[in-house]
Amino acid sequence: MPKYWLMKSEPNECSIDDALAAPKQTVPWTGVRNYQARNFMRDQMQRDDGVLFYHSSCAEPGIAGLAVVASQAYPDATQFERRSKYYDAAATLEKPRWMHVDVRALRKTRLISIAELRTHAALAEMQILKRGNRLSITPITATEWAFITKRLLK
Repeated sequence: MPKYWLMKSEPNECSIDDALAAPKQTVPWTGVRNYQARNFMRDQMQRDDGVLFYHSSCAEPGIAGLAVVASQAYPDATQFERRSKYYDAAATLEKPRWMHVDVRALRKTRLISIAELRTHAALAEMQILKRGNRLSITPITATEWAFITKRLLK
């Protein structure tokens, strides 16, 4: 049974448009440096899981597209690149600390803002709407996924 995820990306790093323009519309979801988000990718994400592609840290944050998980988790190469802002001196090839998945963009959607998400009682328990939530990857329930994809993105 597929799972569903909300994955945040800063559009100046990788927007839904960037993902759609990439070869095979697929981008590596690199740079995640939170253990809980890493564990979601490493332990729970499977190919073909649904993804709400969310633009964060921008003028208009919100859900900007639909995507799917396109690979199993594998070591994030940026942890080994000394010039990368995601470099981690404690990571080794034998014991990588950070993992990532590839994400394949399906389509751009109208922007669904946090403010709009908050107006729907059916979405009240979404992780992204909880105070203090700053995770870049959060699980979405099948009910939340259906509500967003069938009611808000119709």
